[in-house]
Amino acid sequence: MSPAPIRLVKGSDDMIRTDAVRDLTHEFLGDLDADFALDRIEGGEYELATAIDAAQTAPFLTARRVVVVHHLGRFNVDQLGPLLGYLADPLPTTSLILVWEKGPDPKDKLSPLPKRLNEAVSAAGGEVVDTSVGTGKARQSWMDEQFAASSVSFDRSAKDAVTTHLGDDLDRLGALIATVESTYGPGVKVDAAAVEPFLGNAGQLPPWAITDAIDKGDISVAIERLHRMLGAGGMHSLQVLAILSAHFRRILALEGADVRNDADAAARLGMKGSTFPAKKALGRANRLGYDGSAQAVGLVAQADVDLRGKTAWPEELVLEVLVARLARLSR
Repeated sequence: MSPAPIRLVKGSDDMIRTDAVRDLTHEFLGDLDADFALDRIEGGEYELATAIDAAQTAPFLTARRVVVVHHLGRFNVDQLGPLLGYLADPLPTTSLILVWEKGPDPKDKLSPLPKRLNEAVSAAGGEVVDTSVGTGKARQSWMDEQFAASSVSFDRSAKDAVTTHLGDDLDRLGALIATVESTYGPGVKVDAAAVEPFLGNAGQLPPWAITDAIDKGDISVAIERLHRMLGAGGMHSLQVLAILSAHFRRILALEGADVRNDADAAARLGMKGSTFPAKKALGRANRLGYDGSAQAVGLVAQADVDLRGKTAWPEELVLEVLVARLARLSR
């Protein structure tokens, strides 16, 4: 008998990861009766032995069983021993979906995914499904895949409108596409005007959205993004200020330093991984110079004092003035 499939699902976005688990569950079940074939292990209280018992249980009144184990991120590598033991000799009649996510309690922390679990899944013939969208080209590629899979044809203007409006709220994309499909039907080509009624509130923006606009000297765009971060993004004014403070302090740290390239800049700033953020900061430092960088840090510091009560201005106005002044420095 060929072994049943094993999947380890991980990813940073709860909704996207949940959709992937749902799709895999439907795929593995096929035409099986879920009442007999499906077993879900989830919650913040279960013992790992419960999940192992479910995976080792032979099918009854069905040819195969599908076991979905949620909230595995509650366990550290030492506690995962029984699962690693099962994966060394998995039951061929159990299709297993392991979901690396934190427990259901908001206070729960997500343990790092252990390398040993990755290796055990691969050795058992399974696959790791990473639902993380990523950034930049990877993010856009993921969104293009979602549009392409739809029964409705989104033209370029529609895709641009959705992408711009949702920002970082990519978990809303699936529901939005489903709504458009149910409204217009398969095979219909839609443009920006057709999708506009379904966009809802503007989505969250990543931190670099506002700093990029400021660095380009685009005051109107920077202030529009500020409003989105405070509104739909749900950020506190001090959170936005922290983003701006970190951005310009990095720039000031590079000004006058012995930094010749992106790698040097990343090392100076203590950044790991991609050197692209360091490259942006270095380019900005070269354009602003010491005086401009120091002035920007001073403006942020003054806004911090104002937000903490020195001025009677509303918090939003303090930030609007700050963003406008910072953007003006880039012109």
